[in-house]
Amino acid sequence: MVNKARQGRDFIARHGETVYNVARRMQGDHLHIPLTRAGFAQADAMGAALRTLLGPKPKLTLWASTAGRALQTLAIIAEHLELDWHQARTDARLIEIGMGAWTGRYYRDVAAESPDFMDEEHRLYRRPPPGGEWYDAIAARVSGWLADTDEDPGDRLVIMHGMSSRVLRGVMTGLDVLPQFAAPVAPDLPQGSIVRIEHGVETVVHLGTGDISHSAPA
Repeated sequence: MVNKARQGRDFIARHGETVYNVARRMQGDHLHIPLTRAGFAQADAMGAALRTLLGPKPKLTLWASTAGRALQTLAIIAEHLELDWHQARTDARLIEIGMGAWTGRYYRDVAAESPDFMDEEHRLYRRPPPGGEWYDAIAARVSGWLADTDEDPGDRLVIMHGMSSRVLRGVMTGLDVLPQFAAPVAPDLPQGSIVRIEHGVETVVHLGTGDISHSAPA
């Protein structure tokens, strides 16, 4: 369902590259994984792009998932915008897909066991990881976050993750549910990308330099 109560614009951003992304390890909802130098550069570019778009000290509510990589990315962006990172709000419902028993595993090892575990067309898993999360559960939690934050004033910036942001964007823009994934899922974007969603319409305002092949373990 499209979130029609929101009056401001939502800038949904994907965090910068991490050490797990480079190593091709499953990070999912793992909380404490640092950015690489490339990840910091992507965050720097995101901040510069938003400052060009919004100017210094914009009236912007800051949100992030509780993962360190999202908070690190937000810290760099906030510095560009001359906003107080300490005023940012966090919510665990913005975290990445739960990877269960796959958490921390190398993609090559999972692929060796289950060669068809990834739908390459959609860049999504074909089935839930053992003990992990499926896309309908992500849709439920991000929809709950949207409902609870309808009254946020004006524009806001949300820093989160590859798969969970795709589901959030799908919910916010009213995309059809993909039956094989049981949720609406927006197209994949590289790490360091930012979209603007206004009245249910999405526009890419900054395309990151992250490797699109890193999209799955974001």
